Amino acid sequence: MAVLSSIPRPPVSCAKLGRFSRCGERTQGAFLIFNLCFWLLVLGRIPAGGQTVSHEYPLKAVFLLNFAQFTDWPTNAFDQPDSPLVIGVLGNDPFGSVLDDAIKDETVRGRKFVVERYQHVSDIKTCHILFISTSEAVHLDKIIESLKGKPILTVSDIPGSAYWGVCVRFITENNKIRLRINVDSLQEANLTMSSQLLRLAETVPAKPK
Repeated sequence: MAVLSSIPRPPVSCAKLGRFSRCGERTQGAFLIFNLCFWLLVLGRIPAGGQTVSHEYPLKAVFLLNFAQFTDWPTNAFDQPDSPLVIGVLGNDPFGSVLDDAIKDETVRGRKFVVERYQHVSDIKTCHILFISTSEAVHLDKIIESLKGKPILTVSDIPGSAYWGVCVRFITENNKIRLRINVDSLQEANLTMSSQLLRLAETVPAKPK
């Protein structure tokens, strides 16, 4: 699709991409724009060579932002009714400033977004959506074990990560991206994800330990 290859700068939130409505207090508008972002990824080819990351991770940043619209956290995941929703990056950060641009001026259910970056899983205090970088592949089993039972939506593009307990994996195949969601991991984290989003993804259980 020409739309994907024509994005010359980091895209930002779904509202800033589509202008249909604000990302803050909305349901139907959010879903329509999320669908737009989703099909851009699924149907739009990522350019080969050096441009791959420049297009791939800005769109993944949009996904992280929109996951907040379609996931429900338990009330004890937030200290206060207006506490921010924290998006974390564990390990080497592939987003650069793109993720910070994506959350700027955006809210979800009255909460602002905050981006935090962690070098070690032990650095994580409060986090709601955690992107686990490929740099952490060798530590993935320990990371999953450390986060077990915590209300954190884990996301990664590490191969096989959904089967090992990551909630959402980005999969790139034939220069296209799709989602694989581990429904068991969502349940263990006490998170509820919209059935509308689940229908857009491949769902899998975890591998037996």
